[in-house]
Amino acid sequence: MKQVISVSIGSSKRDHEVSINVMGQDFLIKRIGTDGDIDKAIQIIKELDGKVDAIGLGGIDFYIFSKSRRYIIQDSKRFLTAAKNTPILDGSGLKNTLERRVIRQLQENGSVDFRGKKVLLVCGMDRLGMADEISKLTDQMVIGDLMFTLGVGIPLHSLNSLNVVARIFAPIAIRLPFSILYPTGKSQEKVVEKYGKYYRWADIIAGDYLLIKKHLPKDLTGKTIITNTTTKEDVLDLKKRGVELLVTTTPKLEGRSFGTNVMESMLVAFAEKKSELTEAEYYELLDKLNFQPSMVWLQK
Repeated sequence: MKQVISVSIGSSKRDHEVSINVMGQDFLIKRIGTDGDIDKAIQIIKELDGKVDAIGLGGIDFYIFSKSRRYIIQDSKRFLTAAKNTPILDGSGLKNTLERRVIRQLQENGSVDFRGKKVLLVCGMDRLGMADEISKLTDQMVIGDLMFTLGVGIPLHSLNSLNVVARIFAPIAIRLPFSILYPTGKSQEKVVEKYGKYYRWADIIAGDYLLIKKHLPKDLTGKTIITNTTTKEDVLDLKKRGVELLVTTTPKLEGRSFGTNVMESMLVAFAEKKSELTEAEYYELLDKLNFQPSMVWLQK
């Protein structure tokens, strides 16, 4: 049995464990949250190194991206060297392949029509592949990087604007404590209503779930949400708020969607590689395993 362990600096309340079979290969997939404790997460990774097939890094990314370059996040550098023998993945390779494909699939099969729709993407530098594909389908997009990561109430409206902002702010942002940029530990459980006019304006709300959740308004009647990791509690909460359709880009495993870091780690373990795959290899495996997004109509 292959073992894939996701070590997250996020809340331990979101921990989950499943055993699944993928094309004849048994997998144990497990998430371990450290409630914002980076030192504890690094220690767990060191203990797992060489004992499991792949390690996912959750709650923090190695990089943020613009169209022209990638910037390494200062707080993540310690994780890069924590594992010497086991590959450690943050999900960025899958975001740029699987999530691109999901947006195209949703449009092509008629599940979600982006044409003429208003889209709120909470963070484009975190999901540049998703941002790029959505921008090809609609010119009504608000990109919320400044709002949802830095708390600066300025919306962006194009990838060109995002690229300009990245060149100015990314070198500063990557030096900040990651907890300022993204909910970690117990802060993942808090919702502070803000930027309500952009949630109300949007037909489709897309991006990282914890950033979407960060400022959720009480009323989301009729909205479509396209995101990644959601627990059963998250789904019930979105249903209560009136969300019509929930799409998770990663498939459900035992009733729960896992993060891109977990799915990327699973693919690397399946391929029996010691590092992240190439873009072509990810697409080849996605075809082979037939990964499909999960779609749940919450009001029906």
